[in-house]
Amino acid sequence: MGAAMALPPLTEALQPLLESLDEALHQRDRERRAGPAGRRPVQVLYGGAHLFKPGAAARMGTLARAALETYAPDGPTYAHALGLSLSPTQATELRKRVIAKLTTEPVEDFRIDFEDGYGVRPDEEEDAHAQAAGIALEQSRREGSLPPFIGVRLKPFTGQSARRALRTLERLGAGLTGEPVPGFALTSPKVVLPIQVEVLRRSAEALEHRLGWPTGAIALELMVETPSALISLDGKFGILALVEAAGGRCRSVHVGPYDLTSALGISAANQWLGHPSVELVRRLLQLALSGTGVTIADGPTTLLPVGPHKEPRNDSERAANREAVFRAWSRSADDIRRAYRDGIVQGWDLHPAQLPARYGALFATLREEIPAAAARLRKFLDQAAQATRLGAEFDDAATARGLLNGLRRAVDCGAATLGEVETAVGHSLEQAAGRLTRSIAP
Repeated sequence: MGAAMALPPLTEALQPLLESLDEALHQRDRERRAGPAGRRPVQVLYGGAHLFKPGAAARMGTLARAALETYAPDGPTYAHALGLSLSPTQATELRKRVIAKLTTEPVEDFRIDFEDGYGVRPDEEEDAHAQAAGIALEQSRREGSLPPFIGVRLKPFTGQSARRALRTLERLGAGLTGEPVPGFALTSPKVVLPIQVEVLRRSAEALEHRLGWPTGAIALELMVETPSALISLDGKFGILALVEAAGGRCRSVHVGPYDLTSALGISAANQWLGHPSVELVRRLLQLALSGTGVTIADGPTTLLPVGPHKEPRNDSERAANREAVFRAWSRSADDIRRAYRDGIVQGWDLHPAQLPARYGALFATLREEIPAAAARLRKFLDQAAQATRLGAEFDDAATARGLLNGLRRAVDCGAATLGEVETAVGHSLEQAAGRLTRSIAP
């Protein structure tokens, strides 16, 4: 046999295919443009636009603390109300942290609501409330009293309500005369068509232009409240087309569980956040939006922590109020923990007295995870970003980044201090992020 024929290196032989691969990967990145980066809120409180005034977040904190003092004056009572198994010391520490949160940053995200929380009103009345909300928003920005995130839920872009929504946005925008409002978003309910999102996006662009704000200062949020928003009539994931129409502005997608279950023919008595249909929607959204940077927000617990007696006159009435509040707090805590286990951290609140349940359940869950997560991340970093095994857990760079993100979330929301976490990790979180970035980079 003759000498073996020399073959070109595979990289040369497959060069045209490799170029096609590169283009396909770039195209995928373009199609799955991430939403705005940075900190994400763990809750959003909805309030009727007619009630919005400067200092709204601080007032919500005052009301939340009052509920906590009235119904859970000590740590063990608080833990019992939330269904948490904590020692007296742990329960007391948890309550102390939640009080601090309700004092310094009671609301992470606030939505000035012109839809369900506001209703249908004469045009002149909504005009006046929109103008007042814009002025209050600007005043709050100047005073530094806004929460880290805030926004407006408009009426849906359907028929005449679309025109009403644009008129409301225009009236509200007239009151914004200064610097950009940090963390500002426009939330659109009942979205089903990409053109509705395009109208929302172009509205945001027009408002930025009029106010002289930089491009991208206004994020968008989409509400999934109908089956066709998730799965279009042609059988595809319709949510992807909706997010794409946002042009990289979509910060989050919010699940509207009650409109959604109603559209599926589920009776009101069976509509709740733990219904299998709602859980399926959340999981499908996670699959569809994975890798886009767009987060998912869970809907609200509608059982509110409000007692039947507004001004209790005796021990029996006070006990009835306490029982009602504890029942609502326990339900909220269960919903919050369930969503967290599914990878969904943010959820709606409808009443300030829900905030103690929100932060108590989330803080307890996050703090329970810190020791193991910190130990795993520390081991990984100490071994120079090589894949490591700690006990029965195997960690690579991508897993380590997930550990880091969870620890950052605990610090951002107030479940732990930066010092606590960095002491447990043995590295600064900034250094850890830099090392992980280098280890993941191609």
